[in-house]
Amino acid sequence: MEGFWRQLAREEIPAGLRAEVLAHISKDATSEGTADAAIAPSIFACVHRVREEEVSALVPHANNIVILGWIDRIAELHGAHAGAARETVARDGRMWFVARHEIDYLGESFVGDELVIATWIEKLGRTSLTRATVIAKRPDGANGVAAVSARSTILVRASSRWAFVDLTTRRPAAIPEDVRRALIDE
Repeated sequence: MEGFWRQLAREEIPAGLRAEVLAHISKDATSEGTADAAIAPSIFACVHRVREEEVSALVPHANNIVILGWIDRIAELHGAHAGAARETVARDGRMWFVARHEIDYLGESFVGDELVIATWIEKLGRTSLTRATVIAKRPDGANGVAAVSARSTILVRASSRWAFVDLTTRRPAAIPEDVRRALIDE
């Protein structure tokens, strides 16, 4: 993994962020009746420190397009961690295509901010999945990843629908069972 991203072990995922995920899943389950509680513990998270080149020139906060890139990057890292790296699925003539991103920008991040970026699978269909992502900033003055708690500032909540596509036909393809298991079991 590149030097600007550090994967968190499951036990390093801050309690406040886990609570945010569980609250999000509970809300979906009650409003739609579709969330799968068995998926809830399968959170993949990394720490990322905001770099100078990631902020806008006119307003010195993380650029919205960069944030979209972080959402894509955490999905890529999660897939690789699960044994379904993009290079691997491409060799098999398949690839993940984004069908939809929905992003709620709730706060700003600045150069030097340490962020916890977490993702998990909310829904897993035959040919597509819905991935949730949360980006949180640790409280000012707190030290280390464990300091992200209930006092954390959630900066971004996103939901992305990814289609698994056959690269020859450009049509949806069934997500292989081993990939399905790896993404939700880790």
